Amino acid sequence: MPRTRLQLVHPPLKEREKPKLRQSRMVLPEYSQSFRCIGPACEDSCCQGWAVPIDRSAYEKYQGVQPGPLRTLLDTKILLTPTDPNPAHYARVQMPASQVCPFLNEERLCQIQCEHGEEFLSVTCATYPRIAQTIDNLKGVALSLSCPESARLVLLNPRLLAPNSTGGYQISWQDTGPGEPSLLPYFWPIREFVLGLIANRAYPLWQRLFLVGAFCRRLDTVKTAALKPDALAVWERKPHDFLRGFPSLYHDFAGAVAAGGLRAAMDAIPADLGLQLDIVLRLTGLGSKRARINPRFLECARVFAEGIGLGANAPLKSCIGFYGTAYTHAYAPFFARHPYILENYLINMIFAKAFPFGAKNGALPGDPNMAQEFAELATQFALIKGLLIGVAGFYGNTFNADHVIHTVQSASKHFEHYPEFLPQAQGLLEARGLNNAHGLTMLLRN
Repeated sequence: MPRTRLQLVHPPLKEREKPKLRQSRMVLPEYSQSFRCIGPACEDSCCQGWAVPIDRSAYEKYQGVQPGPLRTLLDTKILLTPTDPNPAHYARVQMPASQVCPFLNEERLCQIQCEHGEEFLSVTCATYPRIAQTIDNLKGVALSLSCPESARLVLLNPRLLAPNSTGGYQISWQDTGPGEPSLLPYFWPIREFVLGLIANRAYPLWQRLFLVGAFCRRLDTVKTAALKPDALAVWERKPHDFLRGFPSLYHDFAGAVAAGGLRAAMDAIPADLGLQLDIVLRLTGLGSKRARINPRFLECARVFAEGIGLGANAPLKSCIGFYGTAYTHAYAPFFARHPYILENYLINMIFAKAFPFGAKNGALPGDPNMAQEFAELATQFALIKGLLIGVAGFYGNTFNADHVIHTVQSASKHFEHYPEFLPQAQGLLEARGLNNAHGLTMLLRN
């Protein structure tokens, strides 16, 4: 495979003193290529429970369908959305009270696809559960875990990222001397380093997340310096003013991780099960008044509540005891035997969100807020972890991978397709003073 050089967003300096080049892998989520929809055999239909946008191209194809039952459905069940300028949302499927797509036939197959093939599907229907991004002309496809089959494929693979999963693509970057006045050229080294932190089992998982958060905050300080109005002029005139840019950060942080230099700071942050459970309960309650709630998530929420002894009159203090016991006797032993499951959850999130840059309409933003991206990642992980602890408490020593898949998939479907969730969740953390390194770590540590 070809070896790709790093593309700079600014012209290189005319004079560089014997630059030292480092090779970084361009890591892509190649596991998604193994995904195959299992159709009617799936335990939860992707054709139920959410809004389905129709892009303009698909809508125009439907206008050429010959008269008949399908054309009648297309004319009556697909409504234009003239107030939405996005061509991807040119129209929408009008869902009935059951929230089951009207194009789903008795065999639980899409009637549009049955009669006209996959090429007649809307972009949303044709690509789900795939989440595609193209960065530096390389296409990467992550998977939404709101699909049961994709959740199984991602979470249950002990070797989700095979050693040669990059297909041979690499970039070369200068890891000594002045840095570039932007973090965009370092996307691939940053991705490789973050994935390496998640995979580093020399640290417990909550500490790995702490390290990722600390790295993101330090990246933000580099980015802030680079975004000053005269940053580019200074870089071209006095490149050594950028010696504390990404190359230096990379060396310093990697050295601290290898030496365990941040362990003391991490160990100083106490576990607070009461706070953690209170936040998990509040996060779980977000979106509970929505008109459409998947029955699978309602079942998940019921099992979680019973697993922590939550009843109508149960005080939080008694639930904390059940929560702690569930963690110690059911959750922790299972994930000690299967550590890759939660690692895989985070790996897929990193790909899906182009973390820590945060993809905006499929592109990397020029001014990412990496600490905020981490806060969102940590919040979603804390919610999933908290739900799994309660579910593990319900099942005890019979807690298994099927329960994990059910929990992660149903929660993902409930929250990922609820646009207000992340803003409301971040507002909750800010109101409690937890949207910082100390607060987020208390949510992650048990």
